Amino acid sequence: MPLNVLIVEDEALLAMDLESIVEDVGHRVVASAVCLREVQDLPDSIEPSLAFVDMHLAEGSTGLEVSAHIKAHWPDAIIVFVTANVRKIPEGFAGAHGVVAKPFSRAGMITAMRYLEEGILDPPPVSPEPSSFHASPAFAATWAEH
Repeated sequence: MPLNVLIVEDEALLAMDLESIVEDVGHRVVASAVCLREVQDLPDSIEPSLAFVDMHLAEGSTGLEVSAHIKAHWPDAIIVFVTANVRKIPEGFAGAHGVVAKPFSRAGMITAMRYLEEGILDPPPVSPEPSSFHASPAFAATWAEH
């Protein structure tokens, strides 16, 4: 079963690369946005199961704001920050489920997506957490309970 993925990234080439990776592993991109305003304009009906969110976005918006909006509108969505500024993520990950550090390799992102796919579709994941993905402590604990 393919995942519905939302991509929130203001660097066009990186957004296209993420979209290509998502589709190459058999999932579908239901929407993409470059800022909080564009995410707010999305219809609730897109129902993303996974969202990749950059921390620094267009129009001065942040991944933290986008994460809050996603949690309010699609509470079941798994939110993964994709950022070069990992240290800017609050200790509790601001409700996000994990992070992939930029720059990422295509292979690293594919491995992270496969791990997330396992955990979303049939938790907990059977594979070990890949080095390309770091789960938030709270999220890792939910999978440890299974």
